[in-house]
Amino acid sequence: MANTTANAREIRRLQRADGPAAVLAIGTANPQHRFCQDEYPDYYFRATNSEHLADQQKPILKMICTLTGIETRFAQNLDKMLSAHPEFIDHATPSLEQRLAIVAVVAPELLAAAATKAIANWGRPATDITHLVVVTNSGAGAPSIDVPLATLMGLRHNVRRTVLQLNGCFAGSAALRLAKDLAENNRGARVLVACVELMSVAGFRGPTQGEDCVNNLIRNAVFGDGAGAVIVGADTVEPVERPLFEMVSASQTVIPDTLQVVTAEIRTCGLDGNVSTKLPNLVADNIKQCLLDAFGPLGMEVNWNDLFWAVHPGAMAILDKIERVLQLEPGKLAASRTVAREYGNMLSTTIIFVLDEQRRRMEEEGEWAQWGAMVAFGPGFTMETMVLQATSNLKKK
Repeated sequence: MANTTANAREIRRLQRADGPAAVLAIGTANPQHRFCQDEYPDYYFRATNSEHLADQQKPILKMICTLTGIETRFAQNLDKMLSAHPEFIDHATPSLEQRLAIVAVVAPELLAAAATKAIANWGRPATDITHLVVVTNSGAGAPSIDVPLATLMGLRHNVRRTVLQLNGCFAGSAALRLAKDLAENNRGARVLVACVELMSVAGFRGPTQGEDCVNNLIRNAVFGDGAGAVIVGADTVEPVERPLFEMVSASQTVIPDTLQVVTAEIRTCGLDGNVSTKLPNLVADNIKQCLLDAFGPLGMEVNWNDLFWAVHPGAMAILDKIERVLQLEPGKLAASRTVAREYGNMLSTTIIFVLDEQRRRMEEEGEWAQWGAMVAFGPGFTMETMVLQATSNLKKK
């Protein structure tokens, strides 16, 4: 028995990677239709046949659109979708089945566009992917969109699949945390993390009256559609693979007594949920301790301005609060602000866009910091944190 135990331990040791997991490639994609935020209020009331409510609610929507700081967002072809499914406009009319049917067709195709870019940047064939982690808040079902995606990408039949559904905005960061564990505990593993959000399908609806009026307008003014893919692996194969960010440590914190601050749920009328106005202050009150808890065990005393930052931009007000509480220099959250301005909040996918924008700023514009923090927020209220180390591959040549 003792000999068997020793052999099992040796086998376990050989199964693990020697080095840390790293981000090896990133790809992103959006639908073709882009909205200009300043034109959206007029479009919204016209598309939903709600001109009778425009005098009362359009000024509110215009104010919300201005406050978001968003300039453009991407979405499916709403005119075509609403023409075929006018029931999407009315909260009282069941439409979940129809919405999920559209997501089941559109989501794998959009994901495949992002994954194709990531694999091209990676430099190895899709058949070398060993694990697939798919994330969405827009769809539900089994099998999920992971199987069609694997087919579209030509992944091997024994690729190991995991699906995260309805985890909110922090789900992209959670998937990267899972990918880190998979890569480091399975020698030679290459994990494809694929996030897709189609809020224009899952959650779009017309204006409401009563208590939910403003919250509904906020949902329609903030969220956009997109897909992001990241390939994660350890013990990189030189010179084919080119690691970008090493994933040093990852953690998750649930803030006590915050269950209703951010919610998401599937209803008969589609994806619904609530975001409290307390959220920016809640983030500000807790982010410093979460970061200290992340960097402390590494034996690092960190000056926040010495880091690069990849923060999920749930709202510009959250970024403003983070800058103040951490006393960050102007431009430290530029990657997050750029993504928020150009794409809006794409839920789980957003953090991948931010990480890709930070990569671009390092490679093309010469921004540089060796250590960084990736932070995302979501239902729970949950804060995800990952410590990253940039590689020399990101230094501008």
